[in-house]
Amino acid sequence: MSAAAAESTRTIPCPHCGTRNRVPASAASVPKCGHCHEPLPWIADAGDDDFAVVAEQAPVPVLVDLWATWCAPCRMVSPVLERLATDRAGVLKLVKVDIDRSPRLAQRFEVQAVPTLMVLRDGRVLARQPGAAPEPALRSWLDEALQSRGTENP
Repeated sequence: MSAAAAESTRTIPCPHCGTRNRVPASAASVPKCGHCHEPLPWIADAGDDDFAVVAEQAPVPVLVDLWATWCAPCRMVSPVLERLATDRAGVLKLVKVDIDRSPRLAQRFEVQAVPTLMVLRDGRVLARQPGAAPEPALRSWLDEALQSRGTENP
């Protein structure tokens, strides 16, 4: 595990009891609330140097958001993705990648539009969604991807 991934955490309120918890960017198991022990939304940032540890080695499927700070549709879809991660706490991890700070990942995944969303399981791309979409469409796409066996490769 990289030192950056090991030290990176977000403070997230538990959607069940409201207790604020520090959630690591990478871990061997799904984060749970220290108070009520319910699964927490798992939202992390990753870049070129720690993507393998944060996203590809996650114990649950990962929704990857390849975005840019200058992108208005990215800012519009971000709260939707966080709601999806909260709704699927314990079964999904959201990993956000700023492509301007992570050019190798943007090149590896052939990002031609932002946002570009992908679902990974065990490091394999199960589904890909270029561009923003309304919340119902993203929910449907994500549910279908999570049920998929995955045939697409990066």
